[in-house]
Amino acid sequence: MKENKKNKGQGKVIIFPGMMDRLLNEAKYLAENNQYKEANELFEQALLLGEGDEVSLSIFAYSLYEEKNFERAKQVCEELLAIGPNMYFEVMELYLTICMQLRQFKQVEKIIESLFDEQLIPEHEAEKFERLKNLNAHIAENQESHFQAPIIEGDELEEFTAAEFLEMSAQQQMMRIHELTEKNIRPYSEELKAVIENESIQPFIKSLLLILLVEQEVNLDVTVSKFGQSKALNPVDFPLPTELPRYKEISEKIAEQLAQEPSTLEFAMHLIDKHAIVLYPYEWSGYATEEVASGYIDYVKTMFGEEREMNDEIVTFLQNIEKMSDLQE
Repeated sequence: MKENKKNKGQGKVIIFPGMMDRLLNEAKYLAENNQYKEANELFEQALLLGEGDEVSLSIFAYSLYEEKNFERAKQVCEELLAIGPNMYFEVMELYLTICMQLRQFKQVEKIIESLFDEQLIPEHEAEKFERLKNLNAHIAENQESHFQAPIIEGDELEEFTAAEFLEMSAQQQMMRIHELTEKNIRPYSEELKAVIENESIQPFIKSLLLILLVEQEVNLDVTVSKFGQSKALNPVDFPLPTELPRYKEISEKIAEQLAQEPSTLEFAMHLIDKHAIVLYPYEWSGYATEEVASGYIDYVKTMFGEEREMNDEIVTFLQNIEKMSDLQE
């Protein structure tokens, strides 16, 4: 004869006194000893019996993250944030990291904006979170552009003159360059050369215009000056940024070291691609390939909340390039 079904419909029921606590304690012990799969199974069993406390849910979320069960880890973090944990900011950092692993870059950008608006970010963390917000915004924008990039057809492009271009804001210049990508730029090659050789033009803008000339194999001599260096070249036979030797060496080393961390790899490659454009036609001169690759990996992993020992000189170098790629005025 079966026992009566106790408290049906009244929520979670602890079948045996102390069972939930025993399961949680064992799960925490396993997680603290890096046995994440076994720990997560016990956490799930325990949470069928009752509500988890702040400490247990925090350890469960980290354990799920370590096992790369990002969807479930996100759910647990949301449960934890809903109860208002004492270590709110630490839980939020984990939550943002998980969202990045799930490629939810726009969501991360919006959450960080809200954290700034509500003044929940400690002052000493503000710079890191500002960089993180901008990086997520860049990646989200790049994802959208694959589907929304407008195409300029026919003769819609107005005449291009260096004088007019130099009067534009950086954002207007970017829009103008985007229009040029769909046109035959040879009629404007001398005007483009005049802009590239102008000292007042930002390095990122110079590079984008040079890339236009290289992509269309325009035959003219142009001198590119930036970062205290000057190089004379002909776009007709000059490689694109991703075809330069240092870019290939650095990206290969990073891809090799982050092969098991796809989201971290994507962030790193996004930065490298963007920085290669800022530096173009120069590369990461003055630094060894291994040094630069390690710098990018450390730089990105700190954005994911990891504590890393970093080469201050390399980090400053990367931060300066990142600032040059931000054309907000």
